[in-house]
Amino acid sequence: MSYLRGPDRNETQLLPASVSDYVPTNSPLWFLDEYVEGLDFAALGFKHAKPAGVGRPSYHPADLLKLYIYGYLQRIRSSRRLEAEASRNLELIWLIRGIRPDFKTIANFRKDNRDVFKKLLKQFNLLCRKLELFGAELVAIDGSKFKAVNNSRRYYTKERLEELTALVERHIERYVCELDRHDAEAAGVSGVPSREDLEQKVALLKERKGRYAELLGELTENEEQSLSLTDADARKMKGPHGFVVGYNVQLAVDAKHDLIVTTDVVQAAVDSAQLSSMAIAAKKELGVETVQVVADTGYHEARQLEQCEQENIEAYVPESEGTSGKGKDGADIFPKQMFQYAPETDSYTCPAGQTLTRKGSDENHGRKRFVYGNHSACVRCAMRDKCTTAKHRQIRRLVNEAVVERTAARLAKRPEMCAVRKETVEHVFGSIRNWNHDVFLLRGLAKVRAEFNLSALVYNLRRVINLIPLQDLLKRLAELRPQLKAA
Repeated sequence: MSYLRGPDRNETQLLPASVSDYVPTNSPLWFLDEYVEGLDFAALGFKHAKPAGVGRPSYHPADLLKLYIYGYLQRIRSSRRLEAEASRNLELIWLIRGIRPDFKTIANFRKDNRDVFKKLLKQFNLLCRKLELFGAELVAIDGSKFKAVNNSRRYYTKERLEELTALVERHIERYVCELDRHDAEAAGVSGVPSREDLEQKVALLKERKGRYAELLGELTENEEQSLSLTDADARKMKGPHGFVVGYNVQLAVDAKHDLIVTTDVVQAAVDSAQLSSMAIAAKKELGVETVQVVADTGYHEARQLEQCEQENIEAYVPESEGTSGKGKDGADIFPKQMFQYAPETDSYTCPAGQTLTRKGSDENHGRKRFVYGNHSACVRCAMRDKCTTAKHRQIRRLVNEAVVERTAARLAKRPEMCAVRKETVEHVFGSIRNWNHDVFLLRGLAKVRAEFNLSALVYNLRRVINLIPLQDLLKRLAELRPQLKAA
């Protein structure tokens, strides 16, 4: 029995009359092509949206955008790899009509249009709203740390530079001592470094010390605490697999079909200051008067919750356990929750039935707090050992702690919201990481934001294609196109 092999390579063959024959009828590329061709590139702000009157014609932004979206769908983000695919991938040859831009042109398209990709995501989300894919009732917010183009060894803090400077000084001192006694000890002994070698090592160490001094001076001049040499905007933060030099990526995801509503990329290592900005942006994007948002304990911060209430946003954010219920020596004491606050008298009632009145105020990380206590009652209280390890117990209350209490009461009525958050937003990050989009290729906060907006657009596009049959989707796109252009 013979093998199944192809025809002779030198044999003349008649290829299909149309390149479209290479693209399956159920391929999502048909939708991608129709959607991108219908965009108003001038209104979105794309460079070269209108052809120049003189000079060599530029590539149409539609073709370069389709090239990038196709690449991101196939987990290809490198401009050099996209250049190679444009000349050998039959689907891509059909999609971009056979053009073969070089890698520099491809890279420049992403760089020059970095401010447009946010608008492009908004435009696609407008289509999703017209298709009624957004529930616009509940949004889950979460963040994750993505690696920047920066090796951790090229990231310095002031303390690290001082340690390295001290280490270099010790090495220089050791080599100088060796130079002083070199002639006497090295005479006639083989294998001992020559004086020239030692002097060269000292010179290299002094050069390194000078470089560290320059970096320290730069930190002091700019009043910064850290310095990243490759990507100056990246920061060291704790990721899912240890510390990385990168960015904190924020997502707001609609709970109906797990579509991304809005994104942001920030330099802050913690999420405590991100809740209100993400929630307000999501509400605006969905075009609703009120919305519910759910986030994890990292987003619990009184001022953020207060801003959400002011914007008619109903937040479900659990509070971290903290150190309430523990004394200075680790002993168990009555937690703050056992003290009942009475707003009409502005006082607390302790577990022993005594009243704690306001005694003053203090600040903690810029947050003003009122201090409550009853010194005389604590001195003679039989329950003092269970209440405090100090002479008397004090309770501190934030100026806006009422909003914290309202949030806790709201969450207590709907504890299932925490599970909804996990089901809604965490798998979105999982998908993006699985596509290897969790390592940025560009440098600088503005470029990184553009890069991630492109990833978010591709995620939403893939979800929509999976939710609606292709032919139905193409039909609805044709019907909605006039509305999209008018928006």
